[in-house]
Amino acid sequence: MIRRFLAAAVIVGVAAALLVIAWPNLFGLAEAPVVAQLVSLRALGATVAIMVAFTLGLLAMLWAGARRFLAALALLAVLFAGLNVAVLSTRGFGDESFPTRAPAELSVLTWNTLGDAPGAERIADLVIAEQADIVVLPETSQESAVAIAELTRAQGRPMWVYSIAFDYIAKARSTSVLVSVDLGEYTVDDTVGNTSVVPSIVLRPVDGTGPTIIGVHPVAPLPGELSNWRSDLRWINDVCRGEQVILAGDLNATADHFRIVDPEAGVAGLGFGDCLNAGLLTGNGAVGTWPTRLPPLLGAPIDHVFVTPDISVTGMRVITTEDGSGSDHRPVVARLILE
Repeated sequence: MIRRFLAAAVIVGVAAALLVIAWPNLFGLAEAPVVAQLVSLRALGATVAIMVAFTLGLLAMLWAGARRFLAALALLAVLFAGLNVAVLSTRGFGDESFPTRAPAELSVLTWNTLGDAPGAERIADLVIAEQADIVVLPETSQESAVAIAELTRAQGRPMWVYSIAFDYIAKARSTSVLVSVDLGEYTVDDTVGNTSVVPSIVLRPVDGTGPTIIGVHPVAPLPGELSNWRSDLRWINDVCRGEQVILAGDLNATADHFRIVDPEAGVAGLGFGDCLNAGLLTGNGAVGTWPTRLPPLLGAPIDHVFVTPDISVTGMRVITTEDGSGSDHRPVVARLILE
């Protein structure tokens, strides 16, 4: 009797834990310790769960005395995997189709370079290949950003350089943004605050014409940084508001950590503030951008482009050809039309 009670208690406990990990927003726990990290790797978790279910199934066939208990755990693992796959399928496993680029279309590229790791030449080559108009580069120093701009200018694509650093000891504490001169000159808005540990940057058009550009890099949700991470996401939620806003960067967050856009604003979906996620809008929301050592469909989709509803997203993709460049993040490119 006691054994049955303990077995039932374990099964219920495991079921509850798996439900929290697979559907944390049902309980308001998406930003909770451990859960915040685990839910970011849904596809990897589903893969592990299938392997565990297979192992438990074999053990159940060999161990008659624990067959029901092990079979129940195996079933829970299968259900956990299925729920995660269902969630990921709604976000999209990848649609890289890009229409023929229209004259009015903008190309936005973001890449966490892990402290300039790929080198200015390789980054510049990607900017030219994607014909990027806006380039958001978390963990990229001003020195490297200037070198990139010099290289793109030599290839007929001149760009303004904007950079911010919390210190000059670690390049990871810098964020740089390159903007095509065709979009006009911008100025850094330092009145809206900033993220806590690594910097973000808000750019406003000098003449008031053109989109607001925000390059962001909230701190990773490490055990000792969860409070700062939550604070950073709330700052992003507050700053991504208004008209014609483009926000991009390494958000260290997946769709499970986004805020629900205010229904009173006439917009439904997941995003931050007034902004919607380009990955979710184009069927690429489940494609992993970190780490590069995992296949894209097993990684965490934490690098993003967001836009306000007055900007149309015509295409978006995660770039996998730079996996050996030295950065542990994959670049993301999106095509936009200002309405």
